[in-house]
Amino acid sequence: MKDNKNVNRRDAIKLGLGATILGAAGMSQAHEKVMKTPFPLEQVFIPIAGSDQEFPVRRIYCIGRNYAAHAREMGSDPTREPPFFFQKPTDAIQFVAPNKLVDHPYPSLTKNYHYEVELVAALNKGGKNIPVDKALDLVYGYALGLDMTRRDLQRFMGDQKKPWEIGKSFDHSAPIGPIFLVGKTGHFTQGNIELSVNGVVKQKADLSQMIWSVAEQISKLSEANELFPGDIIYSGTPENVGPVVKGDVIRCQINGLPDLSIKIV
Repeated sequence: MKDNKNVNRRDAIKLGLGATILGAAGMSQAHEKVMKTPFPLEQVFIPIAGSDQEFPVRRIYCIGRNYAAHAREMGSDPTREPPFFFQKPTDAIQFVAPNKLVDHPYPSLTKNYHYEVELVAALNKGGKNIPVDKALDLVYGYALGLDMTRRDLQRFMGDQKKPWEIGKSFDHSAPIGPIFLVGKTGHFTQGNIELSVNGVVKQKADLSQMIWSVAEQISKLSEANELFPGDIIYSGTPENVGPVVKGDVIRCQINGLPDLSIKIV
């Protein structure tokens, strides 16, 4: 942290250390305090492609039902629905290196475990009430990700009109590949997005079929929450989500990004 004079309390928190440097806005370095914590807390990072740096994850946002056909298969009418979002904990991240088949544990409490392939946008700037035409200025890079879902738990809780966080927010539920800088890839507004299970294509669509674009998602999110560097956004999945069992191999593809592959164990 090179200049702490303009850092607020939230920005200054550094997880993974035994102490936290706190610098209120406008406070000189001489007045900064070191706050000790009772235990270290590990920060979550995602490797940045072509770099020795890593991207620190602050929050994981996910948009629901953002492809029309998927919205319909989930029982919704996409022509009437405004965008809605949910979150996953940062430690749901499971990094999957390119050209590697990584073991992914089948979670507890479910008998209907579903895949959802998604484009992920990573932010290095923040703000509130971001106009759509300025929203992509916040994007640092993109990655390929999976929003893994305990579908039976999600539906059971939804049927009872209770929060279905337990169906979405659990350990290893956000596999993700490395982040590629937007300066090298450009913005992903179109192109193939695809998922196969054991070599059989299950999901296939074009990114241009999103109901709400990445820019619109950022804009809408910033109306509800102030966005910050380190936020990542899972931008929705195409139709034909479905179950996997132990032994299945999932392969995800987006044009312009390396494939992501996991084996359910």
